[in-house]
Amino acid sequence: MARSHFGMQTTLRQRTGLSGIGVHSGRPVSITLHPAEANSGVCFHRAVPEEGRDYEIPANFHHVSATEYCTAVGVPGASVATIEHLMAALSALAIDNVTVEIDGPEVPVMDGSADAFIDAIDQVGVVPLAAPRRYIRVTKPVKVESGAAFGEFRPYDGTRVEIEIEFASPLVGRQIYAADIDGERFRKELARARTFGFLADVEGLWARGFALGASLDNAIVIAADRVMNPEGLRFADEFVRHKALDAVGDIALAGAPILGCYRSFRGGHHLNIRALDALFADESAYEVVEMPVRRDAGHAEVAGVGVAAYGPDVS
Repeated sequence: MARSHFGMQTTLRQRTGLSGIGVHSGRPVSITLHPAEANSGVCFHRAVPEEGRDYEIPANFHHVSATEYCTAVGVPGASVATIEHLMAALSALAIDNVTVEIDGPEVPVMDGSADAFIDAIDQVGVVPLAAPRRYIRVTKPVKVESGAAFGEFRPYDGTRVEIEIEFASPLVGRQIYAADIDGERFRKELARARTFGFLADVEGLWARGFALGASLDNAIVIAADRVMNPEGLRFADEFVRHKALDAVGDIALAGAPILGCYRSFRGGHHLNIRALDALFADESAYEVVEMPVRRDAGHAEVAGVGVAAYGPDVS
Protein backbone atom coordinates (compact mmCIF):
# COMPACT_ATOMS: atom_id res chain seq x y z
CA MET A 1 0.00 0.00 0.00
CA ALA A 2 1.65 3.35 0.77
CA ARG A 3 5.38 2.88 0.32
CA SER A 4 8.29 3.98 2.48
CA HIS A 5 12.06 4.20 1.96
CA PHE A 6 11.62 6.37 -1.14
CA GLY A 7 10.97 3.62 -3.65
CA MET A 8 13.48 1.03 -2.44
CA GLN A 9 12.47 -2.54 -1.65
CA THR A 10 12.39 -3.59 2.00
CA THR A 11 12.56 -6.58 4.29
CA LEU A 12 12.47 -7.23 8.03
CA ARG A 13 15.42 -6.20 10.19
CA GLN A 14 15.40 -9.63 11.86
CA ARG A 15 13.12 -12.62 12.27
CA THR A 16 9.93 -12.59 14.32
CA GLY A 17 7.32 -15.21 15.08
CA LEU A 18 3.76 -15.86 16.24
CA SER A 19 1.78 -18.88 17.40
CA GLY A 20 -1.95 -19.53 17.59
CA ILE A 21 -4.65 -21.68 16.06
CA GLY A 22 -6.14 -21.86 12.59
CA VAL A 23 -9.65 -20.42 12.51
CA HIS A 24 -10.83 -23.10 10.08
CA SER A 25 -8.60 -26.07 10.95
CA GLY A 26 -8.71 -25.51 14.71
CA ARG A 27 -5.09 -26.75 14.88
CA PRO A 28 -2.15 -25.10 16.67
CA VAL A 29 0.27 -23.47 14.25
CA SER A 30 3.40 -21.31 14.43
CA ILE A 31 4.89 -18.97 11.86
CA THR A 32 8.30 -17.31 11.72
CA LEU A 33 8.88 -14.33 9.43
CA HIS A 34 12.45 -14.18 8.14
CA PRO A 35 14.26 -11.39 6.28
CA ALA A 36 14.62 -12.11 2.55
CA GLU A 37 16.72 -10.82 -0.32
CA ALA A 38 15.55 -8.24 -2.84
CA ASN A 39 13.24 -9.48 -5.60
CA SER A 40 12.30 -12.63 -3.67
CA GLY A 41 8.85 -11.37 -2.69
CA VAL A 42 6.75 -13.03 0.00
CA CYS A 43 7.07 -16.80 0.05
CA PHE A 44 5.72 -19.45 2.43
CA HIS A 45 7.90 -22.39 3.43
CA ARG A 46 5.58 -25.04 4.78
CA ALA A 47 7.01 -27.96 6.69
CA VAL A 48 5.18 -31.29 6.24
CA PRO A 49 6.83 -33.60 8.81
CA GLU A 50 4.90 -36.71 7.77
CA GLU A 51 6.50 -36.39 4.34
CA GLY A 52 9.87 -35.29 5.65
CA ARG A 53 9.99 -32.29 3.34
CA ASP A 54 9.22 -28.59 2.99
CA TYR A 55 7.22 -26.90 0.27
CA GLU A 56 7.95 -23.46 -1.15
CA ILE A 57 4.71 -21.60 -1.95
CA PRO A 58 4.92 -18.09 -3.44
CA ALA A 59 2.34 -15.60 -2.16
CA ASN A 60 1.12 -14.77 -5.65
CA PHE A 61 -2.28 -14.82 -7.34
CA HIS A 62 -0.96 -17.44 -9.78
CA HIS A 63 -0.78 -19.85 -6.83
CA VAL A 64 -4.20 -19.18 -5.29
CA SER A 65 -5.76 -22.57 -4.61
CA ALA A 66 -8.94 -21.68 -2.67
CA THR A 67 -11.09 -18.63 -1.93
CA GLU A 68 -13.99 -20.04 0.09
CA TYR A 69 -14.15 -18.26 3.47
CA CYS A 70 -10.42 -17.45 3.23
CA THR A 71 -7.62 -17.15 0.69
CA ALA A 72 -5.18 -20.03 0.25
CA VAL A 73 -2.10 -20.44 -1.93
CA GLY A 74 -0.63 -23.78 -2.87
CA VAL A 75 1.58 -25.94 -5.03
CA PRO A 76 1.10 -29.64 -5.81
CA GLY A 77 1.28 -31.40 -2.46
CA ALA A 78 0.77 -28.52 -0.03
CA SER A 79 -1.10 -25.29 0.60
CA VAL A 80 -1.33 -22.51 3.18
CA ALA A 81 -4.74 -21.02 3.99
CA THR A 82 -6.04 -17.85 5.66
CA ILE A 83 -3.11 -15.76 4.48
CA GLU A 84 -5.07 -12.53 3.91
CA HIS A 85 -4.53 -10.83 7.30
CA LEU A 86 -0.78 -11.42 7.25
CA MET A 87 -0.54 -10.30 3.62
CA ALA A 88 -2.49 -7.13 4.43
CA ALA A 89 -0.07 -6.26 7.25
CA LEU A 90 3.00 -6.85 5.09
CA SER A 91 1.53 -4.80 2.25
CA ALA A 92 0.38 -1.91 4.43
CA LEU A 93 3.77 -1.67 6.14
CA ALA A 94 5.56 -1.68 2.78
CA ILE A 95 7.42 -4.95 3.25
CA ASP A 96 8.33 -6.46 -0.10
CA ASN A 97 10.46 -9.49 0.75
CA VAL A 98 9.77 -12.02 3.52
CA THR A 99 10.11 -15.76 3.96
CA VAL A 100 7.24 -17.13 6.06
CA GLU A 101 8.15 -20.40 7.75
CA ILE A 102 4.97 -22.22 8.80
CA ASP A 103 4.42 -25.62 10.43
CA GLY A 104 0.76 -26.14 9.56
CA PRO A 105 -1.85 -25.72 6.83
CA GLU A 106 -3.17 -22.34 7.96
CA VAL A 107 -1.83 -19.01 9.22
CA PRO A 108 -2.88 -18.49 12.87
CA VAL A 109 -6.00 -16.36 13.19
CA MET A 110 -4.79 -14.56 16.37
CA ASP A 111 -7.69 -12.26 17.41
CA GLY A 112 -9.31 -12.32 13.96
CA SER A 113 -7.61 -9.14 12.77
CA ALA A 114 -4.19 -8.07 11.46
CA ASP A 115 -3.17 -6.38 14.71
CA ALA A 116 -0.88 -9.14 16.02
CA PHE A 117 1.02 -9.25 12.72
CA ILE A 118 1.54 -5.48 12.84
CA ASP A 119 2.88 -5.79 16.41
CA ALA A 120 5.25 -8.61 15.46
CA ILE A 121 6.66 -6.58 12.58
CA ASP A 122 7.00 -3.45 14.71
CA GLN A 123 9.07 -5.38 17.26
CA VAL A 124 11.83 -6.06 14.74
CA GLY A 125 11.53 -3.18 12.28
CA VAL A 126 11.92 -2.82 8.53
CA VAL A 127 15.08 -2.09 6.52
CA PRO A 128 15.60 -0.95 2.92
CA LEU A 129 17.38 -3.09 0.35
CA ALA A 130 19.62 -2.01 -2.51
CA ALA A 131 16.99 -2.54 -5.21
CA PRO A 132 14.20 -0.30 -6.52
CA ARG A 133 10.62 -1.25 -5.84
CA ARG A 134 8.38 -2.01 -8.81
CA TYR A 135 4.69 -1.16 -8.96
CA ILE A 136 1.72 -2.26 -11.00
CA ARG A 137 -0.08 0.81 -12.24
CA VAL A 138 -3.68 0.36 -13.42
CA THR A 139 -4.14 2.08 -16.79
CA LYS A 140 -7.80 1.36 -17.54
CA PRO A 141 -10.87 0.02 -15.70
CA VAL A 142 -11.25 -3.74 -15.34
CA LYS A 143 -14.42 -5.18 -13.80
CA VAL A 144 -15.74 -8.63 -12.88
CA GLU A 145 -19.30 -9.33 -11.80
CA SER A 146 -21.27 -12.06 -10.04
CA GLY A 147 -24.96 -11.21 -10.01
CA ALA A 148 -25.28 -7.87 -8.22
CA ALA A 149 -21.76 -8.19 -6.76
CA PHE A 150 -18.69 -6.80 -8.51
CA GLY A 151 -15.00 -6.08 -8.11
CA GLU A 152 -13.25 -3.42 -10.16
CA PHE A 153 -9.80 -1.91 -10.62
CA ARG A 154 -9.64 1.67 -11.85
CA PRO A 155 -6.78 4.07 -12.59
CA TYR A 156 -5.99 6.25 -9.58
CA ASP A 157 -3.09 8.45 -8.52
CA GLY A 158 -2.21 6.44 -5.42
CA THR A 159 -3.51 3.33 -3.69
CA ARG A 160 -7.16 3.29 -2.69
CA VAL A 161 -9.92 0.87 -1.72
CA GLU A 162 -13.67 1.51 -1.90
CA ILE A 163 -15.54 -1.37 -0.28
CA GLU A 164 -19.32 -1.64 0.10
CA ILE A 165 -21.16 -4.49 1.80
CA GLU A 166 -24.84 -5.30 2.19
CA PHE A 167 -26.31 -7.95 4.49
CA ALA A 168 -29.91 -8.72 5.37
CA SER A 169 -29.07 -8.62 9.08
CA PRO A 170 -29.99 -5.19 10.52
CA LEU A 171 -26.89 -5.46 12.72
CA VAL A 172 -24.75 -5.18 9.59
CA GLY A 173 -26.92 -3.74 6.84
CA ARG A 174 -25.21 -1.59 4.22
CA GLN A 175 -21.79 -0.16 5.06
CA ILE A 176 -19.15 1.64 3.00
CA TYR A 177 -15.44 2.16 3.62
CA ALA A 178 -13.46 4.28 1.15
CA ALA A 179 -9.96 5.63 1.70
CA ASP A 180 -6.47 6.00 0.32
CA ILE A 181 -4.44 3.34 2.14
CA ASP A 182 -1.08 3.88 3.78
CA GLY A 183 0.60 2.38 6.83
CA GLU A 184 -0.72 4.95 9.28
CA ARG A 185 -4.32 4.72 8.09
CA PHE A 186 -4.19 0.92 8.01
CA ARG A 187 -3.00 0.86 11.63
CA LYS A 188 -5.71 3.26 12.82
CA GLU A 189 -8.68 2.22 10.73
CA LEU A 190 -8.34 -1.37 9.48
CA ALA A 191 -5.73 -3.44 11.35
CA ARG A 192 -7.94 -4.12 14.40
CA ALA A 193 -11.12 -4.97 12.47
CA ARG A 194 -12.02 -8.62 13.11
CA THR A 195 -13.47 -11.33 10.93
CA PHE A 196 -17.16 -12.00 11.49
CA GLY A 197 -19.79 -14.66 10.96
CA PHE A 198 -23.41 -15.48 11.70
CA LEU A 199 -24.40 -17.86 14.47
CA ALA A 200 -27.07 -19.36 12.21
CA ASP A 201 -24.37 -20.51 9.78
CA VAL A 202 -22.05 -22.15 12.32
CA GLU A 203 -23.33 -25.73 12.15
CA GLY A 204 -23.24 -25.70 8.35
CA LEU A 205 -19.67 -24.39 8.37
CA TRP A 206 -18.57 -27.07 10.85
CA ALA A 207 -20.13 -29.78 8.71
CA ARG A 208 -18.06 -28.55 5.75
CA GLY A 209 -14.82 -28.37 7.73
CA PHE A 210 -14.74 -24.60 8.20
CA ALA A 211 -14.59 -22.45 11.35
CA LEU A 212 -13.48 -25.37 13.53
CA GLY A 213 -11.27 -23.00 15.54
CA ALA A 214 -13.61 -20.01 15.60
CA SER A 215 -14.61 -18.51 18.94
CA LEU A 216 -15.57 -15.20 20.49
CA ASP A 217 -11.82 -14.67 21.03
CA ASN A 218 -11.07 -14.54 17.30
CA ALA A 219 -14.27 -13.56 15.50
CA ILE A 220 -17.34 -11.38 15.82
CA VAL A 221 -20.35 -13.69 16.10
CA ILE A 222 -23.69 -12.23 15.05
CA ALA A 223 -26.90 -13.70 16.46
CA ALA A 224 -30.37 -12.78 15.22
CA ASP A 225 -30.70 -9.82 17.56
CA ARG A 226 -27.25 -9.00 18.90
CA VAL A 227 -23.49 -9.21 18.60
CA MET A 228 -22.55 -12.02 20.97
CA ASN A 229 -19.06 -10.79 21.88
CA PRO A 230 -19.23 -9.32 25.42
CA GLU A 231 -16.93 -6.42 24.50
CA GLY A 232 -19.03 -5.46 21.49
CA LEU A 233 -17.56 -3.92 18.34
CA ARG A 234 -14.24 -2.11 18.01
CA PHE A 235 -15.72 0.21 15.35
CA ALA A 236 -19.36 0.99 14.58
CA ASP A 237 -18.67 -0.22 11.02
CA GLU A 238 -16.20 -2.98 11.92
CA PHE A 239 -17.79 -5.37 9.40
CA VAL A 240 -16.95 -3.34 6.29
CA ARG A 241 -13.57 -2.40 7.72
CA HIS A 242 -12.71 -6.08 7.97
CA LYS A 243 -13.84 -6.62 4.37
CA ALA A 244 -11.50 -3.77 3.39
CA LEU A 245 -8.67 -5.41 5.37
CA ASP A 246 -9.30 -8.66 3.49
CA ALA A 247 -9.28 -6.81 0.16
CA VAL A 248 -5.91 -5.21 0.99
CA GLY A 249 -4.52 -8.67 1.75
CA ASP A 250 -5.92 -10.30 -1.36
CA ILE A 251 -4.72 -7.49 -3.63
CA ALA A 252 -1.23 -7.93 -2.15
CA LEU A 253 -1.06 -11.20 -4.09
CA ALA A 254 -0.49 -9.15 -7.25
CA GLY A 255 3.24 -9.66 -6.66
CA ALA A 256 3.96 -5.93 -6.47
CA PRO A 257 2.14 -2.94 -4.97
CA ILE A 258 -0.82 -1.75 -7.06
CA LEU A 259 -1.19 1.92 -7.94
CA GLY A 260 -4.91 2.26 -8.57
CA CYS A 261 -8.30 2.03 -6.90
CA TYR A 262 -9.96 -1.28 -6.05
CA ARG A 263 -13.72 -1.05 -5.64
CA SER A 264 -16.10 -3.84 -4.69
CA PHE A 265 -19.75 -4.32 -3.84
CA ARG A 266 -20.86 -7.41 -1.92
CA GLY A 267 -17.39 -8.76 -2.56
CA GLY A 268 -15.16 -11.29 -0.85
CA HIS A 269 -12.04 -13.35 -1.42
CA HIS A 270 -13.33 -15.06 -4.57
CA LEU A 271 -14.31 -11.80 -6.25
CA ASN A 272 -11.08 -10.07 -5.18
CA ILE A 273 -8.96 -12.78 -6.79
CA ARG A 274 -11.14 -12.89 -9.90
CA ALA A 275 -10.57 -9.15 -10.29
CA LEU A 276 -6.80 -9.65 -10.02
CA ASP A 277 -6.96 -12.42 -12.63
CA ALA A 278 -8.93 -10.14 -14.96
CA LEU A 279 -6.50 -7.26 -14.50
CA PHE A 280 -3.49 -9.36 -15.46
CA ALA A 281 -5.34 -11.10 -18.28
CA ASP A 282 -5.54 -7.74 -20.09
CA GLU A 283 -2.04 -6.48 -20.81
CA SER A 284 -3.44 -3.10 -21.84
CA ALA A 285 -4.97 -2.60 -18.37
CA TYR A 286 -1.72 -2.21 -16.44
CA GLU A 287 1.96 -1.42 -16.69
CA VAL A 288 4.93 -2.18 -14.47
CA VAL A 289 6.75 0.95 -13.30
CA GLU A 290 9.62 1.82 -10.99
CA MET A 291 9.56 4.49 -8.33
CA PRO A 292 13.04 6.05 -8.37
CA VAL A 293 14.79 7.36 -5.26
CA ARG A 294 13.41 10.75 -4.24
CA ARG A 295 15.22 13.81 -5.47
CA ASP A 296 15.35 17.18 -3.74
CA ALA A 297 13.39 18.93 -6.48
CA GLY A 298 11.21 18.18 -9.46
CA HIS A 299 9.29 15.35 -7.86
CA ALA A 300 5.62 14.53 -7.70
CA GLU A 301 3.61 13.17 -4.78
CA VAL A 302 2.26 9.69 -5.42
CA ALA A 303 0.71 7.48 -2.74
CA GLY A 304 2.12 9.80 -0.09
CA VAL A 305 5.76 9.43 -1.18
CA GLY A 306 7.79 12.05 -3.05
CA VAL A 307 8.96 10.51 -6.31
CA ALA A 308 10.29 11.41 -9.69
CA ALA A 309 8.24 10.71 -12.80
CA TYR A 310 7.41 7.08 -13.52
CA GLY A 311 9.50 5.06 -15.91
CA PRO A 312 8.55 1.78 -17.53
CA ASP A 313 10.09 -1.49 -16.46
CA VAL A 314 12.68 -2.25 -19.11
CA SER A 315 14.37 -5.23 -17.48
